[in-house]
Amino acid sequence: MRRTAPRTAAAQAVADPVPQTETRPEPEQQAAAPAPGPGPEPLRTEFEFELPRGYVDESGTVHRHGSMRLATARDELIPLRDMRVQENPAYLSVVLLGRVITRLGTLPLVHDGVVENMFASDLAFLQDFYRQVNAEGHTRAAVTCPHCEEPFEVELGGSRLGES
Repeated sequence: MRRTAPRTAAAQAVADPVPQTETRPEPEQQAAAPAPGPGPEPLRTEFEFELPRGYVDESGTVHRHGSMRLATARDELIPLRDMRVQENPAYLSVVLLGRVITRLGTLPLVHDGVVENMFASDLAFLQDFYRQVNAEGHTRAAVTCPHCEEPFEVELGGSRLGES
């Protein structure tokens, strides 16, 4: 470890040209520099969704609207040590979804216990949504009209009831 001698007043003035009596503005008070021209789109890490049926809590309240964050490597590795997953690999998606769903209706906390009590159709929706968000980076899917065979995109998250 390197030791240095205490600074003299002259050395302090050279190192710190602002006099000690002057106050510096806090970072929140400093004017933001103008943003440069159009650049890359910021990384989106949270995605809104609407469950097809909705999770019914113990009081009978239905929770449909929620959000899911992008998964990290840790999110995918930690469930592999879970005894329930080791005994039944199908349980992996339940534990994983319990880690990445950040909000569901007015529930104070979303965990694997909530996910395991969802309807099968909602679980299937969330599994597809997870794959789409983490593999593609967005919630749109390319589909083809069965009648006219015209290709188009649909939003998997859905913004209104029935749009999932």
